[in-house]
Amino acid sequence: MAKHACISPEEAADRLAIRELIEAYAHCADRRDAVRQMALFIPDSHFVVYMNARDPMPSQEVHSREELAEVFADLNRYAATMHLLGQTTILTLANDRGTAETYCMAHHYISGKIRSLMIAALRYADTFVKMDGAWLFAERKLYVDWLELRELP
Repeated sequence: MAKHACISPEEAADRLAIRELIEAYAHCADRRDAVRQMALFIPDSHFVVYMNARDPMPSQEVHSREELAEVFADLNRYAATMHLLGQTTILTLANDRGTAETYCMAHHYISGKIRSLMIAALRYADTFVKMDGAWLFAERKLYVDWLELRELP
């Protein structure tokens, strides 16, 4: 365990705001609120998906907030999703910039003639910037550690 020194109220507020940003992303994804989800990113954001976390080549990469609409629309193929967030480790935080890693178990429910559940173990490697007093994603890298597909009765 790390020893913790006292932190300033400003740093505590920044840490809370970053966690709330991460939670807002998951909330918007599960509600299919792509407009609010996109607003969590800076205009020239970078979003990278690694469907195989061990492969250094990304599966998908976008370079602006507007391009995220197509990425987020892909969730509409599922009847429901639930992104359960685990720990967020803030790695750096200084001068209105920060980095963190967040674990997530994403559940994607597929309805229809054959019902199934796709579960993905995800990690997000994030870079944040504070603009006009609000923390936003500057870069979000999504790593899929493993997937499981379950057929439901």
